[in-house]
Amino acid sequence: MLKISKTAIVALMAGLLLLCMQFVQAGQLPDFVDLVKESSNAVVNISTTQKIASGVPQLPEGFEMPEFPENSPFGELFKYFFDHGEDGEPSYHDAKSLGSGFIISKDGYVMTNYHVVKDADEIIVRLSDRRELKGEVIGVDQRSDVALLKIEATGLPVAKIGKSNELEVGEWVLAIGSPFGFDHSATAGIVSAKGRSLPSENYVPFIQTDVAINPGNSGGPLFNQKGEVVGVNSQIYSRTGGYMGLSFAIPVEVAMDVADQLKTAGRVRRGWLGVLIQDVTLDLAESFGMKHPHGALVAKVLPDGPAKEGGIKVGDIIIEFNDEEVRDSASLPPIVGSSEVGTRLPVTVIRNGRELTLKVTLGELPDDKKVTKDPGKAEIEQTNRIGFSAIDLNDEQREELEIQDGILVTHVKKGPASQAGIRKDDIILSIDGKSVKSVEQFQKLVSAMPAGKSVAILVQRDGSPTFLAVKIPDND
Repeated sequence: MLKISKTAIVALMAGLLLLCMQFVQAGQLPDFVDLVKESSNAVVNISTTQKIASGVPQLPEGFEMPEFPENSPFGELFKYFFDHGEDGEPSYHDAKSLGSGFIISKDGYVMTNYHVVKDADEIIVRLSDRRELKGEVIGVDQRSDVALLKIEATGLPVAKIGKSNELEVGEWVLAIGSPFGFDHSATAGIVSAKGRSLPSENYVPFIQTDVAINPGNSGGPLFNQKGEVVGVNSQIYSRTGGYMGLSFAIPVEVAMDVADQLKTAGRVRRGWLGVLIQDVTLDLAESFGMKHPHGALVAKVLPDGPAKEGGIKVGDIIIEFNDEEVRDSASLPPIVGSSEVGTRLPVTVIRNGRELTLKVTLGELPDDKKVTKDPGKAEIEQTNRIGFSAIDLNDEQREELEIQDGILVTHVKKGPASQAGIRKDDIILSIDGKSVKSVEQFQKLVSAMPAGKSVAILVQRDGSPTFLAVKIPDND
């Protein structure tokens, strides 16, 4: 009879346990093999060519092209920068770039990024069967970074379109594209966050993932585990120019809506409310009497805009728009932008500590306008209790700044004002919901406030208003 030692039995059981754990772990990991086989045919490689002028318009006056020996490197250098040819026109060289895309209709409509085809003189779309077809730009939308192309072909494989709003943070996703020109490369990761607002675009609630995205992936699809496109890979966050674990995709609903509008109207219309907003910080929430920070704080209501006509005021905190919750300032623009222009929609705000529902008829988002004004100089300077000096503005300065009231900050010393972020040349528009008409009136308002109270001060800086929370100190 074979005898087995206790040590051997323990070792055997440990080995079996480890093997079982590996099987369990393997069972939990997704298998993308079938997904890639079924979906990659709808993914395309996009190569573009742009003609770039090689050199300056002309040589300095009185300067002639010197003669260099044949094959001289200096001669080639001068020709590159200064040779304009026999007709005097500048010479050109071709700049090439690569990107990705995916087919959204059997008759040849292709989705990609705007920045992939920007300023391209020629676009070549390479299909999975190695065919190369010339791409025509149907329309582009710089705000969302979406472009719609058309190729002359029929019976093409089409990507299945899913719903990005059903994605969950932590869910596995897969990208297929052409990083660095390597066609149909597949990379996988998870959804890191949803509804990200990036500095470059406030009207797109980006999907953040940790899927490896590199140059050439732009415009390619992001798939869920069902093989449905849920996003268009668009941007990465990087300090080196390469992938660092943060990639961003345009939600497919946003991209398809843009594509539909480009196809039917040749342009994109977005809803516009006509306000400048900011986040509600903990200090601002306290100053407005809120239990916790949420919503989008209205820092400015633009004249003749939908918000002004609908009764929205500076200091209102928008917490719902068209029955959708507004968690913070970043969540409002995508909701407004995707709403239908010309419709009358409910907007719920907190005003003076109470909820109020207004009706606003949505306008169309106009082109970007950047207006900066110089506040100029004023006359009398006075200091105040919270730690800054200010002067009154004259009528001419108010007209230039397009404001009715306000005082100009001339000096900020260490204290509550500097801690709150008030700076020299800020325009103080209101404090604790009361318009500031003069330095004298501001002094009286501040002097009457109890010590320890947090108050909201509305300042205008470089043409843009923002709320700051200041804690009133004890009287000296």
